[in-house]
This record gives sequence, C-alpha cells and structure tokens, in this order.
Amino acid sequence: MAMFQFPFPWALTAIHTLCGSIGSYIFWKLDLFKPSKLGERENMVMLMFSVLYTINIAISNVSLNLVTVPFHQVVRAMTPVFTVMLNVLFLKKTYSAMTYTSLIPVIAGVAFATFGDYNYTAMGFFLTVLGTVLAALKTVVTNRVQVGRLKLHPLDLLLRMSPLAFIQTMLYSYLTGEMGLVQEYCRTNMNFSVFCALLLNGVIAFFLNVVSFTANKKTSALTMTVAGNVKQVLSIVLAVVIFDISITAMNGLGILLTLAGGAWYSERSNVQLNEKKNKSKILPGDSLLGIDKNEHELKSATIYKQ
Repeated sequence: MAMFQFPFPWALTAIHTLCGSIGSYIFWKLDLFKPSKLGERENMVMLMFSVLYTINIAISNVSLNLVTVPFHQVVRAMTPVFTVMLNVLFLKKTYSAMTYTSLIPVIAGVAFATFGDYNYTAMGFFLTVLGTVLAALKTVVTNRVQVGRLKLHPLDLLLRMSPLAFIQTMLYSYLTGEMGLVQEYCRTNMNFSVFCALLLNGVIAFFLNVVSFTANKKTSALTMTVAGNVKQVLSIVLAVVIFDISITAMNGLGILLTLAGGAWYSERSNVQLNEKKNKSKILPGDSLLGIDKNEHELKSATIYKQ
C-alpha cells in the first residue's frame, strides 16, 4: 500500500479483519463449513486469541519505530527458536538433534539476507524480542485451537476471531489518533483506484489467512515459522525482480542459505513423520495374535471360575 501512500497500519489491519469477517461469513452461508458449538470457556479462548492477535500487531508496529528494519527482521528470524521453546516447555514436545541443526541455516540465512544498519534503542530491543515471542505464541495457539480439543475449521476460526480483532484494531486506531488522519485522507486522497486497491488488499489478506490457518492445521507451528523465514528471503528475491533492487553477495548468500535450510528442515520433518507412521503400524499377524491371546486368557478365567 506504500505505492498509494496509505501509511495507516491500524486502518489497514481493520480492513483485513473486516474482509476476514465478511469472507468467512459468506463461506459459512454457502455451507462450505459448519461452525462448532462452543461453550463460555471456549468463547473466552477465542477472545483471548483475538487480543493476542491485536497485541502482536501493536507491539510490532511500535517496535519498528524504535529499531531499524534490518534489526527487526533479524530478531523476527528467531521465531522458530521461540516456537521450539514454547512447544518443549508447555506442550512437552520433543525434537531430534537434526531438526535443531536444520534451524541454524534458516535463521542465519535471514541475518545475512537482510544484513544492513543494525540500530536500536533499549526499549526497541525489548519490544522487538517481545513481539517475536508473541508471534511464536500466536502460531502455537493457532495450531492448538485447530488440532487440539476444539478442532476448529480454519474458516470457523476466522469467523470467530476476525470480528473481535476488527473491533480491537478500530479502537486502537481511535486511541492512537490514527482514525482522524484516515478521515482526513478519505476527504482529500480517496478515489476509485485507492478504494479498489484497499479492497483487493483485504480480499488477498483473507485468502492468505485461510491458507495460513489451513497449512498450520495440517503441519505444525514450527513448520509455519520456518516457512515464515523462507517467505522473508523470497520477498527479497521478488523485490529484486520486480523493483530492480540491487543486493550484495552477502545478501545472496543469505537467501541461498535460508532456502537450503528450509529444504533440509522439510526433509528431516518428512523422515520423522515416516518414522512415526512406521512405529504406529501394527502387523496383522501381531494383531491377531494379540486378540487370540486375550480370548484365550478370558476363556481360561471363565473355566477357572466354573
């Protein structure tokens, strides 16, 4: 939206969440999914999730004013590390040594790819790290509400979260004074082209959220954060191709390192998944033997009682 000079992050996020609300509602009415019946406790979880979503955006926006963009990107590249920590500490998940090792090039590659002016304030450093932790937490929670006890459909999650996030972002826009600037912008700069661009941006954001939530449900929180790092370097590649931006040899090395690390992580994940499937398989003969043994023990116990 920088090309249309629309520097209002909260208003843009409100457009995204509004399109998410409308889009998921339309899909509901088209019977593409059926909303789950949630109790008071589950609805409170949805409220807290929407607050987490909004706070994550707020802290990210504030921290960007206190640090340089390269520093912000490098710290954000640590999201997979915090995701692993949250999964290990709270969900008691375990990872192989090779999985930990495969994360190193993914993280280091982003540092090289975005290498630049690393300036920050003490508060900026704290808020950037906090925002990264919250981003990891949001990814983990997104996964849990879809594969845990709630097992929400991705569109169901959007239907419940988007309206709450829309209200919160509009409120924050008002409290920060951004809403007044947006109103002035609409009076002086709004035209059909800008309106269509904003609408298209919101529609794209809706489908991007659907794809993101679906991928999170079918993979894992850690996989999503690794993919996020790969997305960072691919955005640099697209910027080079589309806007003819020049990069250094170090930036190019970082791009290759991140892509290679992402491929390595994907390969290790597939290996672990196959190993897990093989361990869970029970041979038909073993199953029959188990049943025969149980039946024999049951018959023996009956004869003994008689």
